[in-house]
Amino acid sequence: MQAVCARKVCPPWLEENGPRELEMLFRAIIYHPSVPILVIDDEGTSLDASAGARRIFGLSREQLLGRRVDDLTADSAKDEVRQLWTKLNEAGHHEGTLELLGPGGVTTEVAYSAKSHVLPVRHVVSLQDQAGATGAPLRTPPWVQDYALFLLDVDGDIAAWYEGAVRTYGFTAAEVTGGSITVVSPNPVSAKLVLQIDLHRAAAAGHMGTEGQHRRKDGSLFWANMILLALRDQEGHLQGFAGAVRDFSERHELDEKLLRQRAKSRTVDLEANDVAVATGEFDQIPDANDAFLKMTGYSRQELTEGRVHWSDLTAPEYSAADEFAHEEGLRFGACTPYERKLVAKNGSLIPVRVVIATLRLAPFRWIAVLQDLRDRQRSENAADERTEGGDQFEEIVGNSLALRRVQRQVEMVAPTDATVLILGETGTGKELVARAIHRLSPRQNQKFVTLNCAAIPTGLLESELFGYERGAFTGALTQKMGRFELAHRGTLFMDEVGDIPLDLQPKLLRALQEKSFERLGGTKTIPIDVRLIAATNRDLTAMMGDKLFRSDLYYRLKVFPITTPPLRDRTEDIPLLVRHFTAKYAEKMNRVIDTIPLETMRAMLHWPWPGNIRELENFVERSVILSRGPTLRAPLEEIQRETLPLAGSATLEQVEREHITRVLRESNGVVTLAATRLGLHRTTLNAMMRKLGITRKDL
Repeated sequence: MQAVCARKVCPPWLEENGPRELEMLFRAIIYHPSVPILVIDDEGTSLDASAGARRIFGLSREQLLGRRVDDLTADSAKDEVRQLWTKLNEAGHHEGTLELLGPGGVTTEVAYSAKSHVLPVRHVVSLQDQAGATGAPLRTPPWVQDYALFLLDVDGDIAAWYEGAVRTYGFTAAEVTGGSITVVSPNPVSAKLVLQIDLHRAAAAGHMGTEGQHRRKDGSLFWANMILLALRDQEGHLQGFAGAVRDFSERHELDEKLLRQRAKSRTVDLEANDVAVATGEFDQIPDANDAFLKMTGYSRQELTEGRVHWSDLTAPEYSAADEFAHEEGLRFGACTPYERKLVAKNGSLIPVRVVIATLRLAPFRWIAVLQDLRDRQRSENAADERTEGGDQFEEIVGNSLALRRVQRQVEMVAPTDATVLILGETGTGKELVARAIHRLSPRQNQKFVTLNCAAIPTGLLESELFGYERGAFTGALTQKMGRFELAHRGTLFMDEVGDIPLDLQPKLLRALQEKSFERLGGTKTIPIDVRLIAATNRDLTAMMGDKLFRSDLYYRLKVFPITTPPLRDRTEDIPLLVRHFTAKYAEKMNRVIDTIPLETMRAMLHWPWPGNIRELENFVERSVILSRGPTLRAPLEEIQRETLPLAGSATLEQVEREHITRVLRESNGVVTLAATRLGLHRTTLNAMMRKLGITRKDL
């Protein structure tokens, strides 16, 4: 079948290479070591053979390739094999039994199921060796279903429509080629937005899968698995998508029947602090007990209708642990118990202990039994409050690993008088960390004096720090105390210390070393007892190399460095921060907002927040202003321009390349660290780097 576009011209690369990529996708779907499958052409010549087929014939793949099927059958079956192609062309599908020549030329009776033209000049024959010793009757093998295979352009319009799709949906190629794939949706109008999201997901990840109802030409509906594979040319440019759809209505009905039977027979629930959830293909959640629903805040309808996936309940840093648990469950039936956190509907994180059991006969399906650990955590927090002062971090919202690391450093250095240098990007809460150090220090009852070095004009910074005597300069009509003197016996927080002029740095260094200074225009030495906390978002080591910052001052400040993590490295804190800021500004504006839509939270979790917590807080405040009811109305279009670029736009690769390159630079070129920050596997990140042409020279 030739790929013809009715309303637009197919990209040459897609038309030439699309069927090859689609064949690779089809092989990946149907091939399994235990399944005997042959792919043959119109003449009955073998084009490919699975390991199961090689076992039936006792031949290697190389020995099978290029062999005609009638050469592999007993003499009595050769005429029947020759007639098979005629029957296939007439009906598109045929089943029966054949006598094949097995290892050593021994005749073996097998059942077969043949599908014609799954791809141009590609027919699939599935075999089932009955090994007649058991005396069991021969059955038609269930392995190969009819797959609807097609190619889409970058906008989701149909570029090629193959025979399996014709048999599955009833639409001919002439009827649908050039039109949108939403023609198979029960509601084509509402499906357009969903399609764009699916295409973006497939383009970003390389592939994606969905599960739901599709519509045939006669209007009937069926349950379908759909896999979309992004197709790119040699330069990595997106050319279109390969699609494969499988009708799994029978299995879906069986699953629903089993769920109904389970619901009727369920008389005893799990213990109060134990919950359970079952998940299936493409991250779907087909069932959950009442305790799980109560714990997470979702309704059973939200879960079972596919509006919420398991990945929506997963804090990013636990994805590696989940994958290991699934692999362990496949190998041993159940995984070793491990601890993680679930994301509830309201955005809060729930600590749980998890055991995952994988169903061997259905490897996409697994059951998780979880123990709620919130009571244990509350006990531990209460003990921490008794021993550590309780609300010392009241202004710092979050409980991510990166944030807890900062809190431990604060607890260690606060009781001392050591100088602290807080490093971090703008908007990461450096002043909050400084205040926490002061609250935990012996100076907590003394003054906490702040000075933003970047906000003071260069010529006035010295007088702000050290004060001045009357008559020291024109306009100095009275004596003024500087910030050092005001902070005597307390804490001085100098923000943006990297902006201190080079000529002022020696005087600051002298004051720190000698614990004394002179006011501007004065001769009297004033002793001081000040605990200094400095902060900057600039690279002081690079500034030293450029002779913009004195190395002796740098090492004097860097007695105890603390680095505040950017928000993209603590995405698990975003739901808590969103709810915190929503409550804060709703109360300030005398409003009640108690619902944050899942789509809103998803968008916020995927935005990199270059302005960090300050940007997030401002965004939430703006959202509260726009909200007129109990639901937060966020202007998502501001961030979705970046998170969901148009599938056919060249900016998709640009955004991916720029974002990955920036994270790699921030990770000093360490791929494993960058992959963790991006929420990817190391091998996936390496593949994306190759695809986008990112090399060490770009870092």
